[in-house]
Amino acid sequence: MQCFFNINLFFLAIKSLRVLKSNYSVEMIIILIGYMGSGKSTIGQKLSETLHMDYLDLDAYIEKKEALTISELFRAKGEIYFRKIESHYLKDVLSKDDLIVSLGGGTPCYGTNMQLIASAANVKSIYLKASIPQLTERLRKEKKDRPLISHLNTDEELVEFIGKHLFERSIYYSQAEITLSVDKKSVNDIVEAIVMELF
Repeated sequence: MQCFFNINLFFLAIKSLRVLKSNYSVEMIIILIGYMGSGKSTIGQKLSETLHMDYLDLDAYIEKKEALTISELFRAKGEIYFRKIESHYLKDVLSKDDLIVSLGGGTPCYGTNMQLIASAANVKSIYLKASIPQLTERLRKEKKDRPLISHLNTDEELVEFIGKHLFERSIYYSQAEITLSVDKKSVNDIVEAIVMELF
């Protein structure tokens, strides 16, 4: 019975959002923040389907605009250049309407990016918080596709790397309006929790 009640609330929240948007032209940008491997892209795409809002991955957006991959940008022009244009394109994205955006893991931690997000109109920022064990389990399988950790040879090195990064970045991630733990939760569970938090 409890499960049925929650599902009804979930769909009621979605219906309410659609009515609100159609009747009052409410525009919203949902920003997903979190460490690599926290599921930002997967959750963003599913949330997009659920809420009938467009989805945008900031890294993919930058790659399209610059006609280079993120790795190529780093190699050819350096991190300082990349962080500068990253902030520029973030401002561009924040000027749009009705959009779900997943940020790169480092985006909130540079320049005034979190201030830009906090001061933008009709923006809801959500930190998808995953524990070190959860991130290690996910990233172990993806190491070869992630240049930042591809050089790490053992689980111990991976755990140490993630732990250090999370410690440094948590001050920025925690500035999000909403924090959701994603440990041991399905994509549907997380999307439902986001909708219930938003509405």
